[in-house]
Order: sequence, then structure tokens, then C-alpha cells
Amino acid sequence: MLMSMTGFGKASAEAQGKKITVEVKSLNSKQLDLNARMPSVFRQQEIDVRNLVARELERGKVDLIVTVESVAGATIQSHVNVEVLAAYRDQIREAANRLGIAEPADWFPVLMRMPDVMVSDQADEVSPEMAEALIKAVGMALDGLKAHRRAEGMRLEEFFATRIEGIRTLLSEIEPYEAERVPRIRARIEDALGKIPVAEYDKGRLEQEMIFYIEKLDVNEEKQRLAQHLAYFLETMDGNVGQGKKLGFIAQEMGREINTLGSKSNHAEMQCIVVRMKDMLEQIKEQVLNVM
Repeated sequence: MLMSMTGFGKASAEAQGKKITVEVKSLNSKQLDLNARMPSVFRQQEIDVRNLVARELERGKVDLIVTVESVAGATIQSHVNVEVLAAYRDQIREAANRLGIAEPADWFPVLMRMPDVMVSDQADEVSPEMAEALIKAVGMALDGLKAHRRAEGMRLEEFFATRIEGIRTLLSEIEPYEAERVPRIRARIEDALGKIPVAEYDKGRLEQEMIFYIEKLDVNEEKQRLAQHLAYFLETMDGNVGQGKKLGFIAQEMGREINTLGSKSNHAEMQCIVVRMKDMLEQIKEQVLNVM
């Protein structure tokens, strides 16, 4: 079962007249790279949030955003400091008299812009209820992200299965060309020898060298190993979550065998097949980077 490292989740939880909303998204990365943006009031809870994300996601470039807003109908947790407001009014009146200028026609817009006019009733520390709501919202957002990752993982499974089957089909297409390869190579060498004006050679030695040369071009081992890698890739893909790196290593081994097939083929049609194999393998390697 595969899970992608790409995903998105969003969730909210309420406590004490506040709505905590958490958005989390992830992209591919070799390790966990978490960027958390939270209101400063939650600074004591940030470690718990980071530990929860690390435990649930393991890998990926993760952006987590926490916002807090008042719930409609909730009690207002700030009030106007009337004493400060009155003090500002008195000072402005005194300044107007000394400078000989008119007092403001509308006092409220002027006074409400002054510092410390609004006083928050909210405590500096987060209550246990708020902390619990934060962790709950983060957990639900991570569940949503993981569901998204699994959906993307299923799409990747189908993508990989199609490419692996494509490479396997191309591998079987090599066989007809192998049978005609040896006679063609032998005929080419003998024809070249026949064009030499006075060429005397030991036919027994030529036969030995011919066998040695043809054995160097034999691709049966490469075909067998490539077939094994293809089967192992599918087997690993159906295993436990978190096999992305392993699939990457298998893809590298598949590339080695395909490259050797190309270098040994010495046949135009076989080399065309190898090029098509490489194209499919590159598509696999590109998408493996997104796998957990």
C-alpha cells in the first residue's frame, strides 16, 4: 500500500467562544521539514503540535497554519478602558486651549485610536480547554491530509503498475530479435574476413573467439534480473507504508539492467525497445519521489 507525500487537510475545533482552524499541506521531501505558523499565544503548545505532526507524517515538506477567531454570539473578551479614554480627552482639551485650536467635533474616532484604550480580558496563558481544542483540530487536519495522501497513493499504484507491465511487455519483445542476432553477427564477421585479400586463419581459433564474442553479447542474465526487479517492485509496492526509498533503490537497479541490455544489444530494433524501457523507467523514478 502506497501513500503519497502530497496532501492537504483542514479542520476546526471550538472552545471558550473561540474557533481554532488548522490547515496543513505537504509536499515531497527526504525528511520531515515542518513550517508551523501559529498565534503567539500557543507558543507553549507548539512542541506538542510538532511532535504530533512528526509522529503522524514522518516525511514531507509540511506547512501548518493555525488561526483563531471568535465564534458568532460569543462573549466579547475585551472592554473599553473608560479611565484611559477620559484622561486622553482631558489632555486633548488642555492642548487645544493652550494652542488656541478647536476641539474635535467627533471625539470617538480620535480617542479610539489612542494606545491602551481597548483592554483584553484574555489570559496570557492558554487554558486546558483551548490547548485540547488545538490538538484536536491538528489531529483532525492530519487525518484529512493522510486520507488525501492515501488517495494519491492509490493513483500512484495504478501509475506504477501500468509502467511496470509496459516494461515487462517490452522485455518479452526482445526475444524474437535475439534468435536472429547470433547468425547475423557470425555472417558479418565471416563476410569481413572473406574480403581480406590473403587471409589465412585457424578456423578452430576463430570459432572459439566467435563463441567468446557472442557470449559477451548474451543478455539472458540481464533479462532475468530485470524481470526479478519488476516483480520485486510490485511486491514492495503492495507491502507496508513507507517504502518510497526502497522503491527508489529498486528503480535504480532496474536502470542498471536496462542500460546493460542497451550496451549489449548490438541490434537496432533491440536498442529501440531499450529506449522505450528507459522512458517508462524515468517516469517511475520521477513519481517515486512522491512516495512515502
